[in-house]
Amino acid sequence: MTTAAVIGGGVIGGGWVARFLLNGWDVNVFDPDPEAAGKIGAVLDNARRSLPGVLDVALPPEGHLRFHNSIADAVADVNWVQESVSERLDLKQQTLAQIQSACRADAVVGSSTSGFKPSDLQLGAARPGQIMVCHPFNPVYLLPLVEVVTPETCCPVIVERALELLRGIGMHPLHLRREIDGHVADRLLEAIWREALWLVKDGIATTGEIDDAIRLGFGLRWAQMGLFETYRIAGGEGGMAHFLTQFGPALNWPWSKLTDVPELTDTLVARIAEQSDAQSGAHTIQELERRRDTNLVALLRALKAQDHGAGAVLAAQERQMRQGQMLGQRTEGIEDPAAPVLTLRRVVPLDWTDYNGHMTEAKYLQAFGDATDRFMELIGCDADYIASGRSYFTAETHIRHLDEVHAGTMLEVRTRVLGGGGKKMHLWHEMRAGGAVVATGEHFLLHVSLETRRPSDPSEAIDRALRRFVAAQSDMPKPAGAGRAIGPPR
Repeated sequence: MTTAAVIGGGVIGGGWVARFLLNGWDVNVFDPDPEAAGKIGAVLDNARRSLPGVLDVALPPEGHLRFHNSIADAVADVNWVQESVSERLDLKQQTLAQIQSACRADAVVGSSTSGFKPSDLQLGAARPGQIMVCHPFNPVYLLPLVEVVTPETCCPVIVERALELLRGIGMHPLHLRREIDGHVADRLLEAIWREALWLVKDGIATTGEIDDAIRLGFGLRWAQMGLFETYRIAGGEGGMAHFLTQFGPALNWPWSKLTDVPELTDTLVARIAEQSDAQSGAHTIQELERRRDTNLVALLRALKAQDHGAGAVLAAQERQMRQGQMLGQRTEGIEDPAAPVLTLRRVVPLDWTDYNGHMTEAKYLQAFGDATDRFMELIGCDADYIASGRSYFTAETHIRHLDEVHAGTMLEVRTRVLGGGGKKMHLWHEMRAGGAVVATGEHFLLHVSLETRRPSDPSEAIDRALRRFVAAQSDMPKPAGAGRAIGPPR
């Protein structure tokens, strides 16, 4: 069991707690704020609502959360310490000194600082090589990017362990071996922020109009391609070289005010606050957080389906988790064919629900289809077999909806074989939530040649594996509802 200590339970610290905890780590927290537990609890509520549904496999069992009265108690014997106190260099140095006086010498000590260099944090430290920058982005439990800044003063062994652990919890460590104030992402954000302040100050655009320019335009491109790849496309067949030749001269035009900052006078602050209130003041912060998380889940799931951008990080995590689960399930499923096989275990994501607030009809079919795919893998009809030109096609499906299923519900599907052999396979899926059957799916499939698209005999190995299930489950009572059809009205 991997353990972490989070020192400072604000927005970023709470996000780290959620990221660690929901990925199965035990987490210790120290924060002198008497309301820290409540604030972290609110972050966890948002994370539990959104993060499990980003993946199509179940996260590991949630770790244990403990609050401590001192830094020393919190950091004792943990694998990872994440410092997330206020952005004051003296406070961070004092906190890191207290951490190092009590933590293990081989523990990762990461700082969430958005601007300070590791060399600043390491000044006067007992073990400078243990301290590195691990700067995440809010919400930490959903966004995969974490800037890991490790100059030569950092211990290579601890750095490699940190990178491995971060990847294991679904994050993408952007590893920077040269340090600079503000790292990379915040320097880019700062440039846009300065320009935006000038646009408001000069009366060119309101806060809402600036946000529309980002979220309805280039922000969507950046979410899946970033900056340079987007401009490479803008260069056409000539690529980046053509783009720079065509648009490079514009960099000399006096558009930007990046080197100048508008003075945040009372008038400008009031104007920005007034426009922001008009734009978003009708919603509470929690409502905005939940809207943000719901939108992020939908975007991340869409990118995951394409294995691109931030979705590629999630897809890699999902493949690793699925592979670990499949190893155990393959042995269990093949060696014990007399029992229904666990073919699906996952959480219902936010975008699987409809206007009635429960899972859509199409998603029941998707869940049962995924369970069928899993059973096909168990008997040997895997990606390699399908690539050889053979597979199963579903010929008939009957689904019964027995109870409601809502976002965040943990689903399990167990599969029986009602019949099969040769070209035919007859499956029965039972979907359970909290132990109760909420839906059933009955599916009749035919083995086909992908070349002719016609029924064909399977391989001997697959036929043998399928018949083992048929024989082992033949004495089980017929499931309630099996063979049922919607008849004519009475």
